[in-house]
Amino acid sequence: MGSLDQTPPSLLQDLMVTTLRSTTISPKDKKERRWVFLSNIDKVLNFDVETITFFRTTAGLSREAVVEKLSSGIESVLGLYDSQAGRLGVNPADGRLAIDCTSAGVVLCVAESELKLEELGDLEYPNLSFRQLVAEKKGNVVAELGDIPLTTFQVTWFKCGGFALGICNNHITFDGLSFRTFLSNIAAMAADRPLTSLPCHDRHLLAARSPPQVTFEHPELRPLPPDYTSTSLFSMPAPRLRYYLFHLAADTISDLKNKCQQETKKYNPTGFNCVTAHLWRCKVLSSDSSSEHGKDWICTVAFAMDIRRRLNPPLPNEYAGNAVLSAYASASLFELEMAPFGLLVERVHEGAERITDAYIRSTVDWGETNIGVPHGDVLISSWWRLGFDDIEFPWGRPIYSCPVADPERDIVLLLPSIESDKGVNCLVPLKDDCVEKFKHFFYTYLEN
Repeated sequence: MGSLDQTPPSLLQDLMVTTLRSTTISPKDKKERRWVFLSNIDKVLNFDVETITFFRTTAGLSREAVVEKLSSGIESVLGLYDSQAGRLGVNPADGRLAIDCTSAGVVLCVAESELKLEELGDLEYPNLSFRQLVAEKKGNVVAELGDIPLTTFQVTWFKCGGFALGICNNHITFDGLSFRTFLSNIAAMAADRPLTSLPCHDRHLLAARSPPQVTFEHPELRPLPPDYTSTSLFSMPAPRLRYYLFHLAADTISDLKNKCQQETKKYNPTGFNCVTAHLWRCKVLSSDSSSEHGKDWICTVAFAMDIRRRLNPPLPNEYAGNAVLSAYASASLFELEMAPFGLLVERVHEGAERITDAYIRSTVDWGETNIGVPHGDVLISSWWRLGFDDIEFPWGRPIYSCPVADPERDIVLLLPSIESDKGVNCLVPLKDDCVEKFKHFFYTYLEN
C-alpha cells in the first residue's frame, strides 16, 4: 500500500562543526521602544523550536554573498517585526509576560563542517546531532528574562558546497504559519523582491474577555502548577523515547480516505483526519497503558489546529502570532481496537468541528486564570503542508526543511517527504519495547 518504516540507521554523533564567527543583527529601521502584548495562547508556548533547512548548492553565489544577503534580509525584515528583535520581560503596566521591543537584535552565526552534506545520511530521519547546526541560546528562557534573543540563525557550510540554515526560535512569537511567513519575507528581502505579505501584529485580537467567560469544559488542557518551567512542557520522564520514521505514500492515504468514506457514507474525509485516526489507534494500542486498563478506558488524541478562519470575524491570514489551539477526539480502548476505521475518523472530524468561535473564546478565557498545556494520550503536531520547502531564497529552494525532533517530547510529528509523491512522514516517539507492537498495528490496520 505504498507505506514503509525505517529502522533507525547508524546516525552520526559528531558533525564536526566549528563556529567561525557570530554577530548581532538589529532592525534596519528602529522603532520607538514599546511592549508587545502576548495572548494566553502565546504565553504557554514559551519554549524554543529548532528547525534545519538544507540547501544543496548556492546557485553560483559565494559563501560571503549568501551570508551577506541573508543578513541584509534579516535586518530589513526586523524593521517590520521589531518585536522579534526584542526580549521577553514583565510589562510593569500590568505584570504580564510580554515582549520588550528593545531592538537588541537577533544572532547570526557562521560555521563550517568537515563533512559533505551527503555524509549526514538520510536527512528525513530524526538525528539529535542536527542540533549542532543550530546556534545555542545562553541560559534559560524563563530564568533570564531580558537577556536571551528570541531568535538565532546559524549558517553551516559543508565541504561539498551545500549548507544548512539552522534557526532556534521561541515559539511564543510565532505558530507554524506565521513563522513560514516570517522566513518568506526574509527570503524576499534577501533577493530584493517585494514582501510576500505584511504581518498583522495586533495580538489583542486574541485577548481574553473581561471578565473571563469559560463556557465550555476543556479536557484537552492540563492545568500546570504556578512554578512550572517551560523546559518541562510536553517532556516525558525516563525512559527516553526514540523517534521512528513511518512513511505514508499518497496512494495509501487515498486508500484510507476511500475506506472511511465507504464505512461512513457521510462526507469526504481529509487526509489529515485519516492519518491522525490511524496513528492515534496504533500509538494507544502499542502503549503500556493499553495493557494496564480495561476495554472501557477512554483514550484521547489532541492535535493542533489553525483557528484563523474559525473565529468570527476571522483573523487575518497574516496574523503574526500563535493562532493555534488543540482539538481533541476520544474513544474507548475497545473502539480503538475493534471499531470501523471510519468511526475513528469521524471522531477526529467532530473534534475539529468543535473548534468554533465560542469554543476558542472560552479557551482563551480559561487561560486567563489557568496555566495549561495540551493534554492527550496521543499528541500530534503537523508540519505536513506548511510549505517551508517552497520558500524561494536567492540561492534557490531547500532540499528539505524540518524541526529537530526532541525525544523528550512525546509528540507525533507529521512532516512532508522529500519524495514528490505527496505523502507524509510520520515521526513517532516510542519506547523500545513498544516498537514492534506499533509496527504490527500500523501495517495490520492498513491492510485490513
